[in-house]
Amino acid sequence: MRIKADAGVCVGSGQCVLAEPAVFDQDDDGIVVLLTDQPNNQVAARAREAVTLCPSGALSLVED
Repeated sequence: MRIKADAGVCVGSGQCVLAEPAVFDQDDDGIVVLLTDQPNNQVAARAREAVTLCPSGALSLVED
């Protein structure tokens, strides 16, 4: 699994960071920043949840 983030769509709600701070962060403007695009098994489930929680649809999953 790989995560993609579209910064141009992000509205800075921070739901992803709250769901999994080991994978997601925000820049100074509140826009999503990926700390890793391939989360390990320990955080993968929460990273998937973060994708579903994103209110703007800025996050997506690519299954390998």
